Amino acid sequence: MTDVLLKTDFRDLKLFKRGKVRDVYDLEDKLLIVSTDRISCFDVILPCGIPHKGEVLTKLSCFWFNFIKDIIPTHFLSAEINDYPKELEKYRKELAGRSMLVKKSKPINIECVVRGYLSGSGWKEYQEKQTVCGIKLPRGLVESAELPEVLFTPSTKEDTGHDINITQEFVQQRVGKQTADKLKEESLAIYKKASSYARSKGIIIADTKFEFGFLEDKIILIDEVLTPDSSRFWPASVYQPGGPTPSFDKQFVRDYLETLNWDKNPPAPRLPQEIIERTTEKYLEAFRRLTGNENL
Repeated sequence: MTDVLLKTDFRDLKLFKRGKVRDVYDLEDKLLIVSTDRISCFDVILPCGIPHKGEVLTKLSCFWFNFIKDIIPTHFLSAEINDYPKELEKYRKELAGRSMLVKKSKPINIECVVRGYLSGSGWKEYQEKQTVCGIKLPRGLVESAELPEVLFTPSTKEDTGHDINITQEFVQQRVGKQTADKLKEESLAIYKKASSYARSKGIIIADTKFEFGFLEDKIILIDEVLTPDSSRFWPASVYQPGGPTPSFDKQFVRDYLETLNWDKNPPAPRLPQEIIERTTEKYLEAFRRLTGNENL
């Protein structure tokens, strides 16, 4: 079985943050982001990793950072180990293919969610209230339907527990109208360009989320972008509104977990080997289709 990386332990480096998937180290003027093979569902980290997941997240993010650089600057500097500070050379094996150097910025504590299709929590809310994140929608929409217009549905960003959906007015109160409007504008622009490209490669981006930060006084795109962890990817060839749609993302794992008698609180159950292998295949297929590269 392919090795998985669940946790880094670079003791001579300053750990900046250990997230659900990423371990981030402080290099003074820069950050080193390492994408592990951890997977979280329902905001709980599972005890097993997904082989190649960290590589897919890193390399797909690098692809998209370059693709949308005409829309907004990003925090990305390099994913080439030879560009890294010399003190990281001894960690080459752990860092190769799954890490990147980025500019240090001040994160804006808002999850910028964009939805083009009716699915997931949006579908559940629509069935109850005919709204998505409080936004009124027409009657008669079905699960997986393309929305009449792309929606910006922000949420809080919580380190533990579930993110909470918020209104654009709430965002304005938290970060100011000018910044709130900019977050919405940039999120929609990135989604529209990326989703058009992805569709040409046979993938529908049903929804996704972005994160932004301030570098000096400018807003830049940070974290990951348009990966199977942050997005819902559907194969266009089998897309059919009116029910759930197969996906190239961790929704496959969520669907499996929903069949178990688990209350979605830690500790999470261990995944069967078959589910792990099929999840790896889905992540790799999304990478191949979107980048055109057969190998990581």
